[in-house]
Amino acid sequence: MGWINLWGRKSVNYRHSYHAGNFADVMKHVVLMALVEVLRRKPSPFCVLDTHAGTGLYDLSSIQAQSTGEWRDGIGRLLDAPSHPTSAAAPAPGVENWLRIIRTVMRDEQAGRLSYPGSPALVARLLRPGDSLICCELHPEDQQTLRHLFRHDRHVSVHGRDGYEAITALLPPRQAKRGLVFMDPPFERGDEFQRLATAIMTARQRFPAGIVAGWYPIKHRAPVRAFVNTLKDAGQRKLLTLELTLRPPLDPSRLNGSGIIIANPPFRFEEEARTILTSLCHFLGDGQAESHVEWAVPE
Repeated sequence: MGWINLWGRKSVNYRHSYHAGNFADVMKHVVLMALVEVLRRKPSPFCVLDTHAGTGLYDLSSIQAQSTGEWRDGIGRLLDAPSHPTSAAAPAPGVENWLRIIRTVMRDEQAGRLSYPGSPALVARLLRPGDSLICCELHPEDQQTLRHLFRHDRHVSVHGRDGYEAITALLPPRQAKRGLVFMDPPFERGDEFQRLATAIMTARQRFPAGIVAGWYPIKHRAPVRAFVNTLKDAGQRKLLTLELTLRPPLDPSRLNGSGIIIANPPFRFEEEARTILTSLCHFLGDGQAESHVEWAVPE
């Protein structure tokens, strides 16, 4: 169950600190970085809206992270990966670019802490003068942690509001004509797939030039098929799906995989995505892992 905040609205009690750095985080963050890198190829400024931002940094040595140990089968498997590009065992360039930031963050943080950067911390490191990041986080404690993290960064603003509401309130961005809307909801509610589909359609309507990316869990296939069909039936075009499964998605009680649907993806991004996910399968899988990059609806 969620908790009731001071305004009487029901919110969630989800805390990402228990799951930070797991295989789903690795997949979504590598793809997110690749999308932002595409935006950086043009000199004009861009804006990123992160609708479910979390705290920005996660201590993997904390009680919460250690209690699940999920990060060990995620970022833990990549930390010791060879970084030399000529090595056959080295990660793909898109994965290595992300790892470089991960290692930098871990060096910069306090000794004795194993800090893992979430989506806002990753994006903030890629911003140039003129670019901007808008973060939304409803959980009051996480929101305050996020504000503290970016207290000296004028390129980043933090809003204590529902991420889905922010799509209507904050799009199109005032700061730029280009950008990315990144949605990573906690999927605690039974209607989360429907809410995400509606949010994707709203974001595209309000920000037609923007890239819109939404993460979703893969436990079994039926909810994912219904989600994609909802977007198809609504007439949505140019939808690319990226999926990484560790095992066949047959057990609805387990997180068997991770997916991202991208509306209006960059030109030929599917080629880079295939290289990234193939590399992640190698490092994160145990023989059953598969990756799929497919056009759900072409242009």
